[in-house]
Amino acid sequence: MLSGNFVKARRTDVMTASPIATVPKKERQQLLDDLNYLNMAEIKSFCQRHSIPYRITIETEHGATKTRSKEDRKGVILNRIRAFLQKGVIPEQTCFSARVVCFGLTPELTPNDRLFYGRYDKSNRQMIALLKERTNGQFRDGAVAGILAREFWTRGQAPTFNEFAAAWLQAMREHTAPNPEWAFLSDRARGAAGKDWKKLRARKAASVLKRLNQIARP
Repeated sequence: MLSGNFVKARRTDVMTASPIATVPKKERQQLLDDLNYLNMAEIKSFCQRHSIPYRITIETEHGATKTRSKEDRKGVILNRIRAFLQKGVIPEQTCFSARVVCFGLTPELTPNDRLFYGRYDKSNRQMIALLKERTNGQFRDGAVAGILAREFWTRGQAPTFNEFAAAWLQAMREHTAPNPEWAFLSDRARGAAGKDWKKLRARKAASVLKRLNQIARP
């Protein structure tokens, strides 16, 4: 199963006592699990109040960093929140090195061209066609592909399309269950996503937010 936590957490100077240290262990784990029911608007609101990064940064060719408007993956952001709640630590935001960043499309793509951050574009028919060709027609631009690409870039690698296609096939073979942060899909896989699932999500999210407001004040 692909993990949403593919960005290595590194400690910053921001460190306090664990906000949930006094919460009973059973309640603590339930709270951490139920974070998956928060939507992105709720997650970003909490992050903004506690200075937890949720956007991607890139390194420029001159060594400076620049914040992009693109948000990180839900699973990555939730794991930053969990680190803050459990350890009082705020992990650094995702930063892709300059060697994996390149904007603008090439006129013709070949299997040996590299997949850079800034060039992965699901609307690029040529790119999608190339990846389908390298995967015997199986490639789909979905969450698995997006997570896999970011795993490469986070490691400082811009794979060739051949390498990415092979890695995608392997990831699809290993991805046998939804990631926990995909709450609806996880509940559906367990047979727990009934017709009132939206109400269930809203109820769980409200409970989580209420608890967070009690124990994690800015």
